[in-house]
Amino acid sequence: MYSALHATSLTLRGFLEDRFQADSVLGTFFTSGGFAVSLATPEEMTKIPVQGVSVWLYRVIRDEQRLNDPPVRISPTQLRPVPLPLRLHYLITPITNQQTGDPGTEQLILGKVLQAFYGHPVLRGADLEGDFEATEIELKVRLESMTLEEITRVWEALEGSYQLSVSYEVSVVNIEPDLEPERITPVQIAMPEYGVIVGPEPS
Repeated sequence: MYSALHATSLTLRGFLEDRFQADSVLGTFFTSGGFAVSLATPEEMTKIPVQGVSVWLYRVIRDEQRLNDPPVRISPTQLRPVPLPLRLHYLITPITNQQTGDPGTEQLILGKVLQAFYGHPVLRGADLEGDFEATEIELKVRLESMTLEEITRVWEALEGSYQLSVSYEVSVVNIEPDLEPERITPVQIAMPEYGVIVGPEPS
């Protein structure tokens, strides 16, 4: 499905919203305090303004390790084409303002994000949202180790000043091809052949 990117983002947002709202310290911010988990960039949230957490998809790369996966047989006469495997990279940034937030609140929010994904690194079943609902898809969420130079380049692309943030990689997300299943001829009879391996004749 081509909606896999959007469904992944919705799943991450819904998962974090549930964790924030259930938290004894941060729950009031995300239930009655106007805080939200947004898919907008940090700059967009600041301009609106909206406080909470930015879960911004900033990079999409092909998963080279899965490119050679074989097609899946869906019937005796049909093969499903191999999907495009992707790894998605999200910048997660807490956003507060001077009136109702401070660096301490941002650190609490980011700490909760780290705790949530560390304790629940695979999203499946009831965690899934959007077009992933009621599927057997599994999303693996991994904290990325980024150097200051790497994360600075991301903020330069945003044309904004650096803010406390972390990056997560989500894998594997598949984009299904817009192709009909390939028709094949099933094997009717197996014809085994035998051979005898012999050594060189003695001289």
